[in-house]
Amino acid sequence: MSMVIGVRFKNAGKLYYFDPGKLWPAAGDAVIVETARGIEYAQCVMGVHEVSDDSITAPLKKVIRIAGEEDAEKHRANIESEWEVYKLCQQKIADHKLDMKLVKVEYTFDRSKLIAYFTSGGRVDFRALVKDLAAAFKTRIELKQIGVRDEAKMLGGLGSCGRPLCCSSFLGDFQPVSIKMAKEQSLSLNPTKISGVCGRLMCCLKYEQDLYERARKTLPHVGKDVMTPDGRGTVVELNPLQELVKVRIPKGQDSFEIHVYAGSEVQRIVSPQPQKTADRKKEQRSVPKRDEAGEVSPEDLSEDELDSVADPEE
Repeated sequence: MSMVIGVRFKNAGKLYYFDPGKLWPAAGDAVIVETARGIEYAQCVMGVHEVSDDSITAPLKKVIRIAGEEDAEKHRANIESEWEVYKLCQQKIADHKLDMKLVKVEYTFDRSKLIAYFTSGGRVDFRALVKDLAAAFKTRIELKQIGVRDEAKMLGGLGSCGRPLCCSSFLGDFQPVSIKMAKEQSLSLNPTKISGVCGRLMCCLKYEQDLYERARKTLPHVGKDVMTPDGRGTVVELNPLQELVKVRIPKGQDSFEIHVYAGSEVQRIVSPQPQKTADRKKEQRSVPKRDEAGEVSPEDLSEDELDSVADPEE
């Protein structure tokens, strides 16, 4: 077990563990830490606690100090200066006529590095751009290409539900989302209805997927016959969230009624299993093959059948 604190560098960013050393920062405190990018200003979201050694990547970097008012002022100054840097970077990109879209720029806490995030449809040769930016800002320059999901997370916005984007509000990591989830949830497969502002499938398709998968195992499928308190019927619709089953029950020759039952009130009707393929193959092998003359090949006869065949010489 190791003593760690959990910090985030951005709102809804990933959680990183650091060694608090002799310090004891509490949740809500700002801390100065050393990362692979350099000295960074971070927010402590989890106080000192123990975690298993399997959940951390050793060796952990130590917290340099708990941030004071001067550190907070310097951090705010870095953020305020990023807008001017952003506009100059855009101008440099236009001068070099590069096919790239600048998303965001940010300084490390000690301004030892300037990181520029961009999106592009392909590979971009930005070596000349890096030289110009390094000469203009007198610091190390790192250009990092990101995807459209990361772009939406950085810029933020409002989703089709009218609320702030989940990725920029609370999602630390992106979860894999597939079109299969939309099908299982009976959603419209119109791309404009199930895609987020990033153009990819909405992250919220993942939220209820576990419930739908569990309901699919317990509830009967649409089109299957079931036994209900009112008799035998056919499933026409499912409501996995409320675990309800809508059943069509025949009444007379040309009429029927629709009833809604709880999943526990209906029983599946198991139809007789068809003959197994292996049994059918066994039966086919038991029938000897005959040639064009109608003769049976000895290779196709069993030992008992061979014994029953008279020897031509006898």
